[in-house]
Amino acid sequence: MRILVSGAGIAGLAAALELGTRGHEVTVVEYGRRLRLAGTPIDIRGDAIETADSMGLLAKIQRRRLRMSESTRFVDGDGETVGRIPVARIGDSDDDIEILREDLVRILADALPDTAAIRFGDSIETLTEGDDGVRAGFASGRTGRYDTVLGADGQHSAVRRLVFGPEEDYLRPLGVYFALAELSDEASSADANLVHNVPGRLAGVFRYKDKTVAFFQFRSEPLDYDHHDSDAQKRILFDAFAGYRSWRIPELLDAVRTAPEFFFDAAGQIHLPSWHRGRVALVGDAGYCPAFLSGRGTSLALTGARILAEELDRCGGDHTAAFERYETRQRPYVAFAQNSVDGGRERMLPTTWAAIAARNKALQAAGTDAR
Repeated sequence: MRILVSGAGIAGLAAALELGTRGHEVTVVEYGRRLRLAGTPIDIRGDAIETADSMGLLAKIQRRRLRMSESTRFVDGDGETVGRIPVARIGDSDDDIEILREDLVRILADALPDTAAIRFGDSIETLTEGDDGVRAGFASGRTGRYDTVLGADGQHSAVRRLVFGPEEDYLRPLGVYFALAELSDEASSADANLVHNVPGRLAGVFRYKDKTVAFFQFRSEPLDYDHHDSDAQKRILFDAFAGYRSWRIPELLDAVRTAPEFFFDAAGQIHLPSWHRGRVALVGDAGYCPAFLSGRGTSLALTGARILAEELDRCGGDHTAAFERYETRQRPYVAFAQNSVDGGRERMLPTTWAAIAARNKALQAAGTDAR
């Protein structure tokens, strides 16, 4: 089959690997000019570990596995520890694998067979289905005919918008926004793996291998902004933290202004009654984003890509039957992930000073303070 995949993130690369390895001719189109590597560490959990093994990637992933410090520390305005969350309490089990996003992206990209190719700096603008397949029109002016099209282009999927309708029809906002910025050596000299809360907001510093990242979260009503305008996104972040000067908040915001890598997005879930329409199907966050608060988006991307490729083979190219079987197998994983976000939000982003104090007291009572 000739298959078009939109998006060269984890879901898109995993789909290209799985389909290309099975002999399909796969073209991946990516809006960006290169692979997006920025981001905090990600988790591979549960059946996704077996999926990575079946892809032949588990040994490489294990070699790049992160060994985080024993805990994340919550600190007050003076930098004093007021509570801890041990790493063991964050994951599902001791078998969870934490890895830098950039490492997993590179592992997937390096494993692509000759039957899969990535075209950067291009995107899908039109999709027209006919009896012989789907004709795609691209921003570059190219056109092409494909047997199936997969939207693996994230929470703000262009393929989903073209085929299923506007994002707001399927988006469940969780009222949280987050930002990441890589810090320079000077800004990253202080202790890492620290989190500081003010009401409805947090700022923190984490160190991963040779990089230090400032991260921010804040609660908000839905915001309207350009997902490709980094300057506008930075202004939203600065406004959200305006007036807060405790701990390292001013210093970290200053570092954001010149950060070499910056990422901003909303925590939201995508809920669709079906992930396929005609010859088009969605994989990963495009179809069933669980939000970063679940810690399971990467695992869903890997299992989804694997299951979809398996079913296309088992159904002998009958895309309708394959897509339906893919949904039946993947739905339980998605439901579990999407139902797991609320506890993390309340723990990380208490809305008042009193709630922050109560959270800290609960951590200490559980024996997770600095003793």
